[in-house]
Amino acid sequence: MKLPEVAGLALAFIARLITGAQGHWYGSPPKAEQRIYFANHQSHFDWVLIWAALPRDLRAVTRPIAARDYWTATPLKHWITREIFNAVYVSRNRPEAGSSSGKDDSEDPLEPLMEALRNGDSLVIFPEGTRGHTGEPAPFKSGLYSLAQAFPEVQLIPAWIDNVQRVMPKGEVVPVPILCTVVFGAPVALQPGEERRAFLDRARQAVVALREVA
Repeated sequence: MKLPEVAGLALAFIARLITGAQGHWYGSPPKAEQRIYFANHQSHFDWVLIWAALPRDLRAVTRPIAARDYWTATPLKHWITREIFNAVYVSRNRPEAGSSSGKDDSEDPLEPLMEALRNGDSLVIFPEGTRGHTGEPAPFKSGLYSLAQAFPEVQLIPAWIDNVQRVMPKGEVVPVPILCTVVFGAPVALQPGEERRAFLDRARQAVVALREVA
């Protein structure tokens, strides 16, 4: 067993020890299918919690989306996200679809995610784009809609993360032991002809609805 695999098992154990990291499945059993898990976002610890809540065979094929500026800021963070989690790095300042960013028009900010999906990987994403300050998720940004259009065969699984903001509050670096849960819901599919905002609002509501069973 290689060092990154051993470290991954240790991190999963620690995450479960601190948080409980229990996954509850409602309408989407934990099957080894290509998926995009999308969830509310309140902590840097969010994707670690989702990853730890997945069965081991699903963790092996599921890649979290990690903020490049934060998770490559030190050699240790970079090694952990690259070697253990096989993270897909993204910019937190990526533009909305249809907006003008002043960058080269040939640059596609979603390309790293699409490349991972083309390779058959599953993803963990946070459509709010940044961590929230309240229990209500912010309106979803356009990336989830673009991915749903480009990869209609990939299941979109909503997830609600409960209590994680108390484990790793914004601005803190040391986790606090608190019981947390991750609730995975039924797949959400983009309907033929569905407008972007209608889909994103419906996807967000699918996440919020899981709070009632957390």
